[in-house]
Amino acid sequence: MRVLGLAAGIATSLAAMVSCGDVIRQGQSPVVLVINSLQGASGGGHAANTFSGTLFSDVQVLVTTPPCSVTSPCPTTFSDSGQVILQLAPKNVAIAPTSNNQVTITRYHVEFIRADGRNTPGVDVPYAFDGAVTGTVPDTGTASITFELVRHTAKVESPLAQLVNSSAVIYTIAQVTFYGTDLVGNAISIMGSIAVDFGNFGDS
Repeated sequence: MRVLGLAAGIATSLAAMVSCGDVIRQGQSPVVLVINSLQGASGGGHAANTFSGTLFSDVQVLVTTPPCSVTSPCPTTFSDSGQVILQLAPKNVAIAPTSNNQVTITRYHVEFIRADGRNTPGVDVPYAFDGAVTGTVPDTGTASITFELVRHTAKVESPLAQLVNSSAVIYTIAQVTFYGTDLVGNAISIMGSIAVDFGNFGDS
């Protein structure tokens, strides 16, 4: 009984260590990336380039500025931007980050999912993609990085292309993972999420 009790205690301790400390032990860098905010902005329409916590991604915008006009608008597709604010946090809170701990972000990955579990790319949600972006997160303070969150091509492919002539809205969650390295070569990454609603919204 004493041996069984000891084994159970060890198992419980190990489970607690894994659940609480997995993030702290992840990777070789002495720091972790922290996402302070992740926002999106429509590339066209009445809310163009206005960042917010939910992106209303317009699959088609009727442009009325010259050479287009109100009576002869030009159906146009815009990509949508994302903006992330990053900072560093030390794994050992007793040791402050130094300039060697600066992290340069070099690429990112975007994947769209739906809460109802219908996640087939090209059928239920846009295809996932990888993008390149460069920005350095300093050892103290924050870094703001702007990137392409929804590509032009996604809006002319299924399932978004069908929304042009429909009142339907596809509600998704964009999971964005940022990848980089610190100045001594340690790989580091962080994932954040933002709601992205796709539809043919009003342009005025």
